[in-house]
Amino acid sequence: MEELESLILLVSSGLILRYSLTLTGQAWAKSHAQTVAFMVLPVITYVITKTIAGNIALSLGMIGALSIVRFRHPVKSALELIMYFDLIAIGIATSVRTKWAIQLILCTVVIIVAVKIVQKIYQKFGKSFYNLSFNEGIALNSIEVFAKKKIDLIENDNNLTSLYNDMIQGEIVYRLTFDNKNQLNSFKKKIEGIESINKININLV
Repeated sequence: MEELESLILLVSSGLILRYSLTLTGQAWAKSHAQTVAFMVLPVITYVITKTIAGNIALSLGMIGALSIVRFRHPVKSALELIMYFDLIAIGIATSVRTKWAIQLILCTVVIIVAVKIVQKIYQKFGKSFYNLSFNEGIALNSIEVFAKKKIDLIENDNNLTSLYNDMIQGEIVYRLTFDNKNQLNSFKKKIEGIESINKININLV
């Protein structure tokens, strides 16, 4: 029961810190990778600390293993790096005490699935729990809309990631990203009848 309380506290504290950053204008903390990272990383640290407590040899081994992952692998996403740490922590924890490894596995899976479910609930109300980001090395379903003038329907959409006003060409370029092809196709149908649109580019993954 005490360990369950600790896990709840760890996940909650990460989520509270993430919300604190987004409320103060730190948009980078609202991406999918950062949202999951803020909740998973405290749990990983907790399990690592429990595992290596009082064991100097294991502590040195853990430092070496984590250093190899950080400096020898080209990482494009914060979430990717944390998943490697997670897998290493699971392996070491299993060799010391299987219960801690099981707790870490369950907690990681629950967080990843829960974040996705919360996002779908938010989308039903026209909102977004996290942002999608090209900067994390993730291939996304995207659409670029080239328009003669401002389109409120697009500018008010939660999937809008960038807007560029080309004064020379007299065009406004909108870029939107979507979790899946169905969402993208649904949005495309909504805007197909707008006369001010010059061109639409679509990238599906």
